[in-house]
Amino acid sequence: MAAKGGELKLLGVWDSPYVNRVQIVLNLKGLSYEYVEEDLLNKSQLLLTSNPVNKKVPVLIHDGKPIAESQVIVQYLDEVFTGTGPSVLPVDPYGRATARFWAAFVDDKVGSPWHTILFAREAEKKADAASRIIVALETLEGAFKDCSGGKDYFGGDRFGFVDVVLGSYLGWFKVFEKMVGVRVLDKERTPLLAAWGQRFAAAEAAKDVLPDDVDKVLEFLQKFLD
Repeated sequence: MAAKGGELKLLGVWDSPYVNRVQIVLNLKGLSYEYVEEDLLNKSQLLLTSNPVNKKVPVLIHDGKPIAESQVIVQYLDEVFTGTGPSVLPVDPYGRATARFWAAFVDDKVGSPWHTILFAREAEKKADAASRIIVALETLEGAFKDCSGGKDYFGGDRFGFVDVVLGSYLGWFKVFEKMVGVRVLDKERTPLLAAWGQRFAAAEAAKDVLPDDVDKVLEFLQKFLD
């Protein structure tokens, strides 16, 4: 489907969970877009001028206007393309507030230790970060039970905001297992989330987006560690 309301261009890196969540929402809504792979060791002038404050991906450029930060972009797409594909955020204000709370929780309690596992040199720091993710996922197990109402996703019958934000880390959970030797998403500890993760990763909007080659991800990551 052609992008309604102007051209869409996404600046990103293929294995970034923050970029992946934007791609998943674009897929959910059936929006066509131009994808530009960035070299983070040699950032393009387009990225630097589009996001001069943080100089990070993702950046969505809609009709020449840049929008930065993944959660902001996802909400922007939901608002601008209302009626195009499913909505990611609930209609009622309380539901929206609840989804935003848990999405912020995910990027704080999962995203922060994710960064530590990637770049910390000490094995102890990596292991501690993995433990913090496990604690966060145990909390999210309860949140899933409350938010899903017994259905397949945080959003009920279909992907919601929390699904997209948390689901974008799923490929990296496999990477962590090889890096740290810890399975952070485990069906014994969090059976609801483990089953949810399988459904999410297999869904049409996500299955060709999430990184699934652990060795390829690790090889790519090494470029930033040398």
